Amino acid sequence: MGILISKVFASLFGSKEVRILILGLDNAGKTTILYRLQSDEIEQTVPTIGFNMETLQYKNIKFQVWDLGGQTSIRPYWRCYYPNTDAVIYVVDSADTDRLNIAKQELHALLEEEELKDSILLVFANKQDQKGALNAAQISEAMELTNIRNRQWSIKETTATVGSGLFEGFDWIVTCIKGE
Repeated sequence: MGILISKVFASLFGSKEVRILILGLDNAGKTTILYRLQSDEIEQTVPTIGFNMETLQYKNIKFQVWDLGGQTSIRPYWRCYYPNTDAVIYVVDSADTDRLNIAKQELHALLEEEELKDSILLVFANKQDQKGALNAAQISEAMELTNIRNRQWSIKETTATVGSGLFEGFDWIVTCIKGE
């Protein structure tokens, strides 16, 4: 009986903690996204050496969100954070077309990792306010997202500095997590 009451309480008020990794190349906007989700203010950020972690509550779900640095020297350490990850948010600087191929290679490499095989993938095509930014369809094509067959994925256009597209992305994650 106690277990039943706990399950009903959890379904009504939320108790699941969802682990999310925010990954992507350096200067893609990962830290800005993390802090924009946490508060509605723009915070001045510096390149992340290591990680930032924040716990967010959204739609009765507690999210443990890890923002990992994207510099070349830090990327090999991403795998230390893979265990128990429910979702990966991969942030792409839509205006940095010179590094799209590197972003694609890094994304497809992490999708091959055994510890992430059950994780859903949300790609944020960030910096849509920048001149020359590619839209979601163009990023999807350049990143070969349509070749991803073994997991749920979505792509959203975002501008982290003003918060546009971020909560639409989180709504998609919530829908996937709740199995709706």
